[in-house]
Amino acid sequence: MEIGSKLVATAAVKMALTLSRQEEGLLKKSLLEELSIKAVAVDYGGEFITSAAKIVERAVVAAKREGVIKDSHADEGAVAGAAREALAQIMPKALGLNVGGKIGIARHGDHISVAIFFGIGLLHLDEVAIGLGHRAVP
Repeated sequence: MEIGSKLVATAAVKMALTLSRQEEGLLKKSLLEELSIKAVAVDYGGEFITSAAKIVERAVVAAKREGVIKDSHADEGAVAGAAREALAQIMPKALGLNVGGKIGIARHGDHISVAIFFGIGLLHLDEVAIGLGHRAVP
């Protein structure tokens, strides 16, 4: 089976949708053993505008910490760019509101995907959305 951008993006989305640390760990292990996909997930929350930079930073730090990317300018930039793309897809819905959820990051070879699951809050009327970004890094 060829592992390309579609499978890596699917892995990132699945990581972002996990409900617990235990589920994250099981999925992460399964992806690595079955498909050689390295993956990580990290939680976040806050007001969208003030949280955007922190979300990108958390994605890069988590990916480096868990060995999904190397400590290189190109890898860090790829994760940051994919995270910003994911944020841009949801921005019109989330501007001025509180958001919370999980960032899922996956990598295989030169494919890196970042999926961000958003719970967008307005009083008790919550909206949900997923943003997805992909980059290719040699």
